Amino acid sequence: MSNNNPLIFIHGLESSGQGFKGTMLRSLFPEILTPDFTDSLDRRMAQLEPILAGRSSWVMIGSSFGGLMAALFACQQPGQVKKLILLAPALIHPDFAAKPPGPISVPTVIYHGQQDTVVPLEPVQALAEQTFLNLTFHPVDDDHRLHQTVQALDWPELITSS
Repeated sequence: MSNNNPLIFIHGLESSGQGFKGTMLRSLFPEILTPDFTDSLDRRMAQLEPILAGRSSWVMIGSSFGGLMAALFACQQPGQVKKLILLAPALIHPDFAAKPPGPISVPTVIYHGQQDTVVPLEPVQALAEQTFLNLTFHPVDDDHRLHQTVQALDWPELITSS
């Protein structure tokens, strides 16, 4: 399925764009960018910015630490982002939680596992509710990796719906 908006998947801290989620998303959306990021949050954000520069209407899919990166970028550059899809985003990271950015009106959908022992659901939901004005938050019966959830989602619908 082709999508008119540029797509990017941002992987988690100890993963890569070639992991399970990146590979699955590339099979559905061959045009999706799935770059690899390394080092600290600041370095990763510096790696992300030139990838996104010069284009707008991004649909950003971020997993865990990649969800944090997508959220930070959207808060800094909301005009470049059409939609955020965050999978167990690490919003509890001190660079976000200490002074939550926003609020922003970028449509944001979050899926977070109720059995997540890496990034706790409740503080993420509270931070998300104060940051994203157009938020749909889905607590799901899954763990941090969300493998069951991501395989069950209707990705074409999720990406194209407002």
